[in-house]
Amino acid sequence: MAGMRSRSVRPTIVAVAMTAALLSGCAVNEQGDTESALSGTLDAAGSSAQGAAQDAWVAGFQRANGSVTINYDPAGSGAGREQFIVGAVGYAGSDSALSREEVDGPLARCTEESGAIDLPVYLSPIVLAYNIEGVDRLQLDADTIAGIFAGTIERWNDPSITSLNPGAPLPDARIAPVHRSDDSGTTENFTDYLAEAAPEAWPFEPDDAFPVEGEAAQGNSGIAAVIRDGVNVIGYLDASRADGLDVASLAVGDAFVAPSAEAAAAVVDVSPMEPGRADDDLVIDIDRATTEPGVYPLVLVSYVIACRQYAQANEGQLVGAYLEWVASAVGQDAAADDAGSAPISPALRERVEAAIAGIS
Repeated sequence: MAGMRSRSVRPTIVAVAMTAALLSGCAVNEQGDTESALSGTLDAAGSSAQGAAQDAWVAGFQRANGSVTINYDPAGSGAGREQFIVGAVGYAGSDSALSREEVDGPLARCTEESGAIDLPVYLSPIVLAYNIEGVDRLQLDADTIAGIFAGTIERWNDPSITSLNPGAPLPDARIAPVHRSDDSGTTENFTDYLAEAAPEAWPFEPDDAFPVEGEAAQGNSGIAAVIRDGVNVIGYLDASRADGLDVASLAVGDAFVAPSAEAAAAVVDVSPMEPGRADDDLVIDIDRATTEPGVYPLVLVSYVIACRQYAQANEGQLVGAYLEWVASAVGQDAAADDAGSAPISPALRERVEAAIAGIS
């Protein structure tokens, strides 16, 4: 099955590459005028951080496969994983991988005992966006961020903040931190950063659910709206949703690093794979406490979760073909253009494509 799919799909990717310059203007569910051997509908759900990238991927794939419809619902990572497990969707987008127990557990759309795989296809900084009148530059370290979101640092002119920002007009005003109200892989990545980089200031385990009460909003777009409309507010969100917002630089070693796609990709390249996983289950163990120059450690590695083998052969063919496009250099560049994400490195792409080749 994998060999049959590869023969029919690779020309599709070439056709998409030829029309890549046209993709930014096409609607998500616009059907293309190019036909292929593929047909059918593929439903998916998950990460809101992946939303803009999925829009670009779906648009490009459908333009080159006129009889395929892909519906992606950015309902959040937790919802995507749950829907994939119970069989409501054919694949999920998630900012945190399935657990080792879940990938080998019962999965409604997979054949018995085939299991699932996690594929890192979306890399992006998680930014700390803020709205403080008169402050257009902010530098923070992990301990200070942990204190702000744990509630132990309450005012913007706290010495722990002013010492990092000499000369900045930080007000004597209460800090209003805002977190995600929904279970979120962005929250899991953010709390993982705090737990690893500031273990004494952040006493909580990484989790999809934020562990401290306070102001909350739904999805990355909800966080962005609160920050745009708020006063003395700060929140964490995927960089693709922070357009027009002021964002903080993070202390890494002896320097401060601004969020960028290049700095986010750099931390992935210096981080190992999570131990105890199958060779095709590609979960990255991000080194959040790195002091490597130019690396931005508060990064979102977002996954597409798929079956190794689908109970319905046509669905397996659609998922495999679509993910080939997502992981391709052209697909990664399309996401970078539309979502500001970092294309995965050639070495990581090779591993992802090898795992996708096994999907049937």
